[in-house]
Amino acid sequence: MAALDLAALFALGARVGDKLVARGETLAVAESSAGGLLSAALLSRAGASAYYFGGAVLYTRRSLRLLTTLTADDMPGMRSSSPPYAALLAHHQRSRFRASWGLAETGAAGPDGNPYGDPAGHSCLAVDGPVQRARLLRTGHGDRSANMLAFAAAALELLDQAIDAAPPAAPPATAPAAGTPGIPGTTGTTGTTGT
Repeated sequence: MAALDLAALFALGARVGDKLVARGETLAVAESSAGGLLSAALLSRAGASAYYFGGAVLYTRRSLRLLTTLTADDMPGMRSSSPPYAALLAHHQRSRFRASWGLAETGAAGPDGNPYGDPAGHSCLAVDGPVQRARLLRTGHGDRSANMLAFAAAALELLDQAIDAAPPAAPPATAPAAGTPGIPGTTGTTGTTGT
């Protein structure tokens, strides 16, 4: 992946936001090694509250405990920075926020690897929603800030691909128009009020 800057990351976040708005869908995020860059990119688009329900930077066990409702019973035999953990986080955020989509990132930005033996530049990404996606990213270097940008961009690209692969969103429910015959409380075509 070529070097990425914040402007390019924010443009990607805005593109994903445009697609979510067009579909009438929403998103909740869990990130760790991206350090909030996923949420920042998604929030860089004006009107982000139409699709962004919320997110959390789950960088430590303490933040996981305080910012989610997950317990050890939800994660038997699971560790951070793994594909099953990323999938669990994406599903949890989607369910907890009652969002259309959940997006999660967990990894090791660098300059060193994590205690589990994963090298710097390792990230697990997951999307939960009408389409599920997962990806393991290894950048091959320990440049912390470059890895954080790469993790956020890869997660947004994964979500972008999932949205493109999803079936068309159901149209939002609308209130009956005034004057709809047979709907109580509206004025019918004869000018009478329904009962």
